[in-house]
Amino acid sequence: MADFTATVYQNEFLPDGGTDVHAIVTVNCTGAGAAGQSGSGDAGEIIIVDTSGSMGRDGVQAAAYAAQTALDQILDGVWFAVISGNDRAQLAFPPSAEPVMVKMDPYTRQAAKDAVSRFYADGGTAMGTWLRLASRVFATVPSLSQKHALLLTDGENQHETPEALTQAITSVTGQFQCDARGVGVAWQVDEVRRIAQALLGTVDIIPAPDQLAAEFAKIIQNAMSRGVAQADLRVWAPQGAEVLFVRQVAPTVEDLTSRRTAVNPLTGSYPTGSWGDESRDYHVAIRLAAKAVGQEQLAARVQLVLGDDTVAQGLVKALWSADEALTTRISPEVAHYTGQTELAQAIQDGLAAKAAGDTATATTKLGRAVQLAAATGNEEATTRLRKVVDIDDQETGTVRLKRTVEKADEMALDTASTKTTRVRK
Repeated sequence: MADFTATVYQNEFLPDGGTDVHAIVTVNCTGAGAAGQSGSGDAGEIIIVDTSGSMGRDGVQAAAYAAQTALDQILDGVWFAVISGNDRAQLAFPPSAEPVMVKMDPYTRQAAKDAVSRFYADGGTAMGTWLRLASRVFATVPSLSQKHALLLTDGENQHETPEALTQAITSVTGQFQCDARGVGVAWQVDEVRRIAQALLGTVDIIPAPDQLAAEFAKIIQNAMSRGVAQADLRVWAPQGAEVLFVRQVAPTVEDLTSRRTAVNPLTGSYPTGSWGDESRDYHVAIRLAAKAVGQEQLAARVQLVLGDDTVAQGLVKALWSADEALTTRISPEVAHYTGQTELAQAIQDGLAAKAAGDTATATTKLGRAVQLAAATGNEEATTRLRKVVDIDDQETGTVRLKRTVEKADEMALDTASTKTTRVRK
């Protein structure tokens, strides 16, 4: 049985008339076990490989080898399938005219590898059809409590409308998790990020085909290490209070606010997906009705819930004070992650402005990103930013756009924009 703990970091003191309470809730999980081998229900894994014409022979061969490497990482007993995708989706394994999954064992693993080896490049790209087929395939095994997919593409979603992709994403949201990867530089980060964020997954660039196998192996190993199939974050706030937002802020920034489902009038539930042995941080902001100096109130109760069982809880408090030394103190954790969230947005806004030819906005936004990366100790972001801008002064965010930038470096900065660093102790 996995063990969860929750720790709250905040400044609970509010000034006279103060209303907004911010807290960082750190949730730790240990003893999660392996996918499908602890807790109730089975685990399912689907590998979705782009086999469109733009992949080319060499690209499809590299993707096939990566898929074979990924198949080696799926644990025996896990239900699985492989989908090949171009302007339509096909079940590459198991061989069936209807959606179906099989359990992994030595025989099915080799048969799947053989099927993958016959991939060839042809057709266009319509990722919505891939997602819809994955959903139908997962649905054929009612015992699945944990569903994970790995999606690879190399190009733009040219063979269905943006609206069709949005509808497909919406239709499968909440049904399975999906980590998405783009190989090369011809794909659109925003398109693939939309898929990954909606499906509680990650997005990243794989610059070259020969790097596919190592990345596929890492993703599946991580999926197999998550023995807790599904957990929800529940936030209770008192009558009359407003939950301003709920965000995951580590290891990546993911805004969960719009994903709230009501448990009761005072409690909302937010999906967090599956868990392994790991730690995640959440930023919770609550607006209360102001109380008199000296009064205190429970501002929020934050719980991690497995099914109907509460496995960890943290309390967010509010205490009104006239002591300025107390009320002006800033929680280091709150300040850090506020900066990290702004950093992610500044990078994305800056790159979007640069792509649109708005160099003034791009320079301002990316300069702010440099400033925030330095202030929060995000050295990875600083390193990636240096490939896009020349930094004159980190502290003031004074930068100049580089004249020549590799497309892969821009995309790597974009995909990594939501990755955060922990608070420096």
